[in-house]
Amino acid sequence: MRMRAQSSLESNINVTPLVDVCLVLLIIFMVVLPPLVNGIPVKLPAASTSESGAPPTQLAITVKDDGTVYLGGEVVRREQVPAELQRIHTHSPDRPVAVRADKTLKYGEVVQVLDWCRGAGFADVRLATARGAQAR
Repeated sequence: MRMRAQSSLESNINVTPLVDVCLVLLIIFMVVLPPLVNGIPVKLPAASTSESGAPPTQLAITVKDDGTVYLGGEVVRREQVPAELQRIHTHSPDRPVAVRADKTLKYGEVVQVLDWCRGAGFADVRLATARGAQAR
C-alpha cells in the first residue's frame, strides 16, 4: 500500500490591497468632508457670545465678500434669492435660518438678505459669527 503524502494547502489572505483602498478612501473623506460640514468658506465677524452649535435642520445662507449668495451649498443669483426662499419656506416653514456673511460686506447687503428671509416668512433668522475673544 502506498501512502499519500499529506499536502497542506496554505490559504493566506493578502490584505495589502484592502489596506491600500481603505487608506485612499480615508484620504478622500479627509479632503472632501470638511467643506461639506463647515459650509462655504467665509470670514465671519467675531463675537464673544457666539453660539457653538447649529441645529442640523438649519438653512445656511452664505454671502461671500464678492456678493455671491449660497442657499445651503448651491449658488443662487441675487434676483432669484427671494423666490427660492419663498419656495423653501412653503416646504418647511418652521426651519431656522442662519445668515453667514463675510465681515467685509457692507451692512446694507446683509440687511437685504435678512429682509428677504423675513419677507419669505421665516421667523427664526440668525446672524452667524465666529467665536472670538472680543468683538471688534
